[in-house]
Amino acid sequence: MKILSKKKKKNSNKRMTKAPPTLIQWRFGVIVFFIFLSMALLIARAGYIQIIEPESLIQQGDMRSIRVKSLPSARGIISDRNNEQLAVSVPVQAVWADPVTIYKNGGLAELQRWYALADVLGIKRKSLIAKIEKNKKRRFVYLQRQVSPAMSAYIQKLKLAGIGLKDESRRYYPSGEVSAHVIGVTGIDGHGLEGVERSYDGWLTGEPGRRTVRKDRYGRVVENISLKKREEGKPLTLSIDQRLQAISYRAIKQAVADYRAMSGSVIIIDVHTGEVLTMVNAPSYNPNNRSELQSFRMRNRTITDSMEPGSTVKPFVVLSALETNTADLNTVIDTGNGMMQLGGSRVRDSVKVGKADLTTILKKSSNIGVATLALNMPLQDLLATYNAMGLGEESGLSLIGEASGIFPNRRRWSKFEIATLAFGYGLSVTPIQLAHAYATLGAYGKLRPLSILKVTGDIPGKQVVDEANARAVLMMLETVTQKGGTATKAAVPGYRVAAKTGTSRKAAKGGYSDEYMTITAGVAPVSDPQIALVVVINEPQGDQYYAGQVAAPVFSEVLKSALQILNIAPDEKSVQHLNIVNTRE
Repeated sequence: MKILSKKKKKNSNKRMTKAPPTLIQWRFGVIVFFIFLSMALLIARAGYIQIIEPESLIQQGDMRSIRVKSLPSARGIISDRNNEQLAVSVPVQAVWADPVTIYKNGGLAELQRWYALADVLGIKRKSLIAKIEKNKKRRFVYLQRQVSPAMSAYIQKLKLAGIGLKDESRRYYPSGEVSAHVIGVTGIDGHGLEGVERSYDGWLTGEPGRRTVRKDRYGRVVENISLKKREEGKPLTLSIDQRLQAISYRAIKQAVADYRAMSGSVIIIDVHTGEVLTMVNAPSYNPNNRSELQSFRMRNRTITDSMEPGSTVKPFVVLSALETNTADLNTVIDTGNGMMQLGGSRVRDSVKVGKADLTTILKKSSNIGVATLALNMPLQDLLATYNAMGLGEESGLSLIGEASGIFPNRRRWSKFEIATLAFGYGLSVTPIQLAHAYATLGAYGKLRPLSILKVTGDIPGKQVVDEANARAVLMMLETVTQKGGTATKAAVPGYRVAAKTGTSRKAAKGGYSDEYMTITAGVAPVSDPQIALVVVINEPQGDQYYAGQVAAPVFSEVLKSALQILNIAPDEKSVQHLNIVNTRE
C-alpha cells in the first residue's frame, strides 16, 4: 500500500513540473501596447523629420559637408589720360591658422619653426604664440593679410600643420606720393577709403565668384554643386596727365620746403573740356606704405580746404562792373592818396595809383579801385558774377569730401563789408573752385563742369558772361605779368600769360592772424587760352610772404613745363593791347 502511494505521489509531481506556465493576459497586452506605441512614435518622428521639417537635418548635414570657396575678382585698373597705370591689383596671399588642427598635430611643440613664422610675418614671437593659445577652439584665425609671394613660399616650406594660405589681391600705386591725393587708397578688404578709389568704388570693384562643393570627412571633394563666375572690376581712365602731375608735385614740394610752409597745392585745368590735368598737394604720402596713412597727410586740400582768395577775385569784380555797365573800358577811378575811409574802417592800397583805368587797377592790384567798383554796383550783381564763374558752387568732380566753401548771404551789408568782398575777404572758396573760375574766364565766359575722368572733344558750356567782356578782362590780366605789374614773376618767356596774385591773412579767433595764404591764378596763352593754373602756398615763413614772391615763381615754373609738355606753341611775344580808343579827357 505504501509502495503504491509513493508511486502515485511521484507521478503527480512529474505532472506538476511539466505543466506549461500560465500566460498573464494583461501584462502581455501592456508590453505589446508600449512596443506599438514606440514604433508609432518613431514612425511619426521620422515622418516629421523627413516630410514636415527636413530643413534642420539638411542644414546640419550641409554645415558638415558643404564648403564655399570665394573666387576674388581683380579691382579695375586706374590709368591717366595717356594710359599710364596709376593703380593696379597684384596677387598676394593671407596667412591663417586653424588652432584645432594645430593642437591635434602636436601643438606648439617645435617652437623654433613657429618663431620662424613669427619672424617672417613681422609679428612678435610671444604675440603669435599667445594668439594661437587664446583661440584653441577656433577653426580659422587670420595671422597676416596681404603677404608677398616670397613670404608665402617661405611659409609653405615651414610645413606647419594648421597653417594655410588664402588668395587675395593688393592694390599697388606706381606713382606713389605724386598722385596719392587724387587716386586715394584702399583698405585691407579692397574697398576704397579716399580719392578716386572711394568715389568710384562701385565701378572699380568687381563681383567675386563662388565655387560650392561637398566634401567628405577627409576633405576630399565628392560633389561640385555650383559655380558662379567672377566679374572683374571695370577700368577707369582719369583726366590726369601724370607728366604734369610729376613736374607740379616736384615744384610745390620744393616750394613748401624752401618757405617752410604748412602746405601747398597746384591745379591745372583744360579750358576747353573742364578736365583736371593736375591736382597735387604737399606734403603727400606713399599709399604703398600703410604706416604713412595719417589723416592730415591724406586730405586732398585742393577740394577740402577753404580759403579767402584775396586779390585773385579782383578780375571778377571788374568783369561784373562791365557786365552791369557800371563801368566800361574808358572808366577812370580816382584812388586818391591810397586810402579810403568807410565808416570807422579804412581801405588801403599798398601802392598809390592815383587816377587809374580798369587795366591799371588790376595791374597794380588796387583795393580802392575794386572797392569803388563794388560800391557803385548792386551787391547782388557782384555776388551773382562770383557765383556764375564757379565760386561757391561744387565743381562737378563728384569726389567725396569736396567742400562748397562759404559764400556770403546776409540781409544787411556795411560799405566796408562790400569793399572787402571786392578784394577777397568775407568769402571762402576751395582751390578747385578758384581754378574753375579762371578756367571759365579762359573759356571766354563759358562755364563747364569739371571732370576728373578723361573726356573726348570740346564740352559745350553755358555762357555765363559776355564773351567780349571776358576777353577784355583777360587782356587786362596780361599786363599784371608785365613790367610794373604785381605778378611779373609769373611770366613765361615766349608766352602771353594772364595771371593775378593774392595774399590774404588767415582768419583766427577774434579777427585775423599773422599767417598768410599766398595764391597765384591765371590762364595761358592769352592769344588762345588752353589751360588754367592755380598755385596755393599755405603759411610761408620768413620775410617773404607775398604771393608775387612765393607763389608766382612756382606758377611760372609749372606753367612753362606744362606748355612745353602739352606742345602748345609760343604765341606772339609782343603785348597785344586792347584795340580801344581812349576817349578820356
